[in-house]
Amino acid sequence: MRRLDSYIGRTVALAVAAVLMVILGLDVIFAIVDQLGELEGSYQFVNALEYVAWTLPDRVYSQLGFSALVGCMVGLGTLAGTSELTVMRASGVSIGRIAWAVMKPLILLIALGMILAEFVIPQTNQEAENRKSIALGELEAVGLKHGLWLKEGGEFVHFNAALPSGELFGITRYRFDNERQLKRVIFSERGRYTGDQWALESSRATTFTPERAESTEAAESIWHTDISPEVFSLVVPLPSDLSTRNLWSYGQFLDRKGEDSGRYWLEFWKKLLQPLTIASLVMVAISFIFGPLREVTTGLRVFTGVIVGIVFQTVQDMLGPSSLVFGFPPFIAVLLPILMCFAVGWWLLRRAR
Repeated sequence: MRRLDSYIGRTVALAVAAVLMVILGLDVIFAIVDQLGELEGSYQFVNALEYVAWTLPDRVYSQLGFSALVGCMVGLGTLAGTSELTVMRASGVSIGRIAWAVMKPLILLIALGMILAEFVIPQTNQEAENRKSIALGELEAVGLKHGLWLKEGGEFVHFNAALPSGELFGITRYRFDNERQLKRVIFSERGRYTGDQWALESSRATTFTPERAESTEAAESIWHTDISPEVFSLVVPLPSDLSTRNLWSYGQFLDRKGEDSGRYWLEFWKKLLQPLTIASLVMVAISFIFGPLREVTTGLRVFTGVIVGIVFQTVQDMLGPSSLVFGFPPFIAVLLPILMCFAVGWWLLRRAR
């Protein structure tokens, strides 16, 4: 039985790998074409290639579920097309045993996704954005196109980038009075954490009064704030670029401050439940091969897998933002499509038996 499990697992694994390589190749081509529209100044074609290369782990991670679905359909479909699944069933091998043999190599795929999401993507995506910003020269100006905002006390803070070393670039602090009138703007080219405060370099402060605006410059200044470098490293990337640990920490941080944390919790549950997402899609693939797609062509199986993957992604993409708008838990928005896939797969397998 071990040899049989190995044969099934190897067939499915090769099919999943082939599908992943095809989808990833198309994604990379489209990404390069998309970057061509942003070429300007010192951001040239080589920089665009470098940017796409740094985002490769994220692209692999985003295609794992879809590749597992279509790859399982192709791999098991190949066995079904050569009547090997029929022989296995006639020999007394249960559908559950075949399903477990399929899931074994996919456990490695799930582990790969967890490693990428937790340890690799947060670093590579941030490095990609920072290198792109440096090439575009956006770390030297008060640019608002990139970077993110943070509210701290009575100030609204915008910064362009945070390097993995803990340094900040392009820090702009806007201070308002109780009547929401702008009172002061402070821009610092660079900042570094000294233990309990931030040391800012090349700062320019503009103070607004009813009569006039006064500007001052300082080579060095101190910024007292309760925010640590870890928090800054969390808010610079998009929620999808953060690890589950950082999403959990920053979600709690926003909750304590009374800020909207919905999109961070939504991404947290997406990443935490990603193994179940892959398992549910694989179960649908297995049920289709033993059910309605047992005797169809490979092309139809691939087409069906693509449709199922698109429908699943569409439902998840619709429920996610809906949870933020209508206020139901993001956990439900992520879990519901997974449960639907498990239910459909279980029902089809029951009929196949």
